[in-house]
Amino acid sequence: MDWGNVTAEDLVDALREVDWSSPPRPLSEFFSRFTVPRSSSKWDSRFKCNLYYYRTNYFLLIVSVLILGFLRRPLAIVAALLTALSIAFLNDSFAGTFSERVTRTVRQFSPHLAAKMRPPLTPVIRGRPSSKRAIYICGRPRWVFVLIFSSASFILWFVSAGLLTVLWALAFGLLATILHASFRTPNLKARLNTFREEFRAVWRNYSEL
Repeated sequence: MDWGNVTAEDLVDALREVDWSSPPRPLSEFFSRFTVPRSSSKWDSRFKCNLYYYRTNYFLLIVSVLILGFLRRPLAIVAALLTALSIAFLNDSFAGTFSERVTRTVRQFSPHLAAKMRPPLTPVIRGRPSSKRAIYICGRPRWVFVLIFSSASFILWFVSAGLLTVLWALAFGLLATILHASFRTPNLKARLNTFREEFRAVWRNYSEL
């Protein structure tokens, strides 16, 4: 993939659709080799490639910084977790996995309730879905869970008065992410992983036809 031709919108769509359950990269690889990009185009390509390849590491880095900043504010920790969940629900893979695991757990206690948590069937016209596949969580549209969790997190942020703390912690985590993605030299594993994800995306689109 030529990351220089990838727009910010394409990168956001890829991060939204990709599987985030993969384990983080080893620290020996994460802190392996750093160089200064030779041009702005090289920096742009490197930044997008690293942001996609080390996405799990960056996510854990930001979460760790937030947790360290909230050690004295328990309510702020809960608010941060609810905010992270509301953002994670925007990822298709996470939303599907979360819904499947919750439904499976509920089925052990109440099969009738679990049956109501199944997503509605998508109508098919001429062998293809009539519209883009909508994402459901526990039988409800995804936006319902995003709205509930984000509203609850907003209330807790207000009660705990930890908004300023999270802004400083988030700024530090984002700055560390930007610096690492800018100076970490992409390796061969990152490029091979990109081609593998491209193949999976093409195969997934083909199988849905």
